[in-house]
Amino acid sequence: MSSKKQFRRKQFQFFRRNLAIDLGTNHTIIWSPGKGNLLSEPSVLAIDTRDNSVYSSGREAYNMLGRAPSNIEVIKPLQDGVIASFNYTVKMLEAFLDKAISRSPVIKYRLIFTVPYSSTQVERQAVITAGKRIGIKNIYLIEEPLAAAMGTGLPVNEARGNFLINLGGGVTEIAVISLGGIVKAKSLRHGGNSLNTSIQRYIYKKYLLEIGESTAAAAKETAGYAVNPPEKQDLEIKGLNRKTMRPDRITVPLSDITEAMYPVLSNYCTMAKKIFEQTPPQLTTDIIKEGIFITGGGSLLHNIDVLFSQNLELPVIKVEEPFTNAARGAGMALQYMRFHLLDLYRA
Repeated sequence: MSSKKQFRRKQFQFFRRNLAIDLGTNHTIIWSPGKGNLLSEPSVLAIDTRDNSVYSSGREAYNMLGRAPSNIEVIKPLQDGVIASFNYTVKMLEAFLDKAISRSPVIKYRLIFTVPYSSTQVERQAVITAGKRIGIKNIYLIEEPLAAAMGTGLPVNEARGNFLINLGGGVTEIAVISLGGIVKAKSLRHGGNSLNTSIQRYIYKKYLLEIGESTAAAAKETAGYAVNPPEKQDLEIKGLNRKTMRPDRITVPLSDITEAMYPVLSNYCTMAKKIFEQTPPQLTTDIIKEGIFITGGGSLLHNIDVLFSQNLELPVIKVEEPFTNAARGAGMALQYMRFHLLDLYRA
């Protein structure tokens, strides 16, 4: 390559920036291949209803859930891993980009979004249109299981079976990946949020105590065990006693939290078994040898690896930095893939 062409290439790269966005039901992550994690915020938006302007976004808006005055509407524009409210998603993305980067008119951005494997063409088109509404022309999509596997460091481009379970807040995805593509996969439109709901219903049914989603989420994170909860350990839970209609607090054994989550977790295990049984024999040998990798925020649940290992009779490995794997993998796809391969994901 001549020195003149090398100069032009470097000049073009100087005025181009790659960004990856993992649009999650509960959290949105913006990743730069060069700088790493630029933003990790709850996917929440607070709107001033008087003029429909953005009052706050991310963590600040999340802290307003259930506490906002009448003129402030707190919204979660993403449900089950896809866009539920298009206009508010655009507003949220604009607010997050303003937090993450200082945009310049001379810089051209290439943006890649992660999307659930089971998302429809209409749902994917909504993501593409949202990206264009915030002023990005070059937009790509990549399926989240593939992005998470790349971010984990699995050899997805090799002729080798990689079994990944991505436990998200709104979507749980189970996939077998080989030669840069998804061989078998299944998306379940429920995740960590479903566990929170199960805990709320269980506590209400057994103790007549009504608790909020944030209380249930805190119980899951601090005292939730997928299996084998510690004996003789209790958790204090505060809520509204529906019998007396007064604030109350109760003490429940940790086994109650495990029992509350069991129906949802059992569904995960059943689906993982089905995907493994449908995997070609050549790839199952690799999976038996290398094990199953679990990622996503749900992988932080205590003993979740033990539960999967007991049900599938395979080694299960929790990956490092499970929250950012999908965004990191999407950034890697945008940075390192050849252009003719990248076009496969072009919007």
